[in-house]
Amino acid sequence: MDNLKILVVDDESRMRKLVKDFLQRQNYTVLEAADGEQAVDLFYEEKDIALIILDVMMPKMDGWEVCREIRQYSKVPIIMLTARGDERDELLGFQLGVDEYISKPFSPKILVARVEAILRRAGVTGQDETIEAGGIRIDKSAHQVLIDGKSVELSFKEFELLSYFVENKGIALSREKILNAVWNYDYYGDARTIDTHVKKLRSKMGEKGNLIRTIWGMGYKFDPDGESGK
Repeated sequence: MDNLKILVVDDESRMRKLVKDFLQRQNYTVLEAADGEQAVDLFYEEKDIALIILDVMMPKMDGWEVCREIRQYSKVPIIMLTARGDERDELLGFQLGVDEYISKPFSPKILVARVEAILRRAGVTGQDETIEAGGIRIDKSAHQVLIDGKSVELSFKEFELLSYFVENKGIALSREKILNAVWNYDYYGDARTIDTHVKKLRSKMGEKGNLIRTIWGMGYKFDPDGESGK
């Protein structure tokens, strides 16, 4: 993971320094922005940013505006930082394509662990890994999904979700397990978050979306063999 670039966006210089110090210890290259406008400018100037750590409350452009702007052009992983504990904010973040949502104050070590987990799952660590089942081929290193040989465009979180399903084919997975594995932290919000992602994923998969079966009262199961029954 040497030299991967991470953009840290926060109007508090002490917060940026704290996060930067911990990330640099893991050999990441850290870029800093003190407001939303500077963050967007840096993002367009630097073509190879691997991940963005983005504060919500900032001058000029807040984190939501920055996220909306970047998501028009890129699926780069985004971790949102907020001082709020409002569940509605968290749901909005996921709807906008935020990949992780961390409330202040937080442990820098936990933040770094989540950064590493996201980059690992995004396939930007140089690992060549391909998984395949039920006519679905997932190339993690290229972040590409082929369904019956046809490329399908998925968001970062949809890609992670499908990868997790395929890796655990035939296994009934509770919503709690899915949230802990794909979102990578204990989530105490509304379970509709995962249901919304599954619904979008199924839609993009076409007929293959039926392979993701709902286990009523529990969660979901990826069933490439097409077994009958709920």
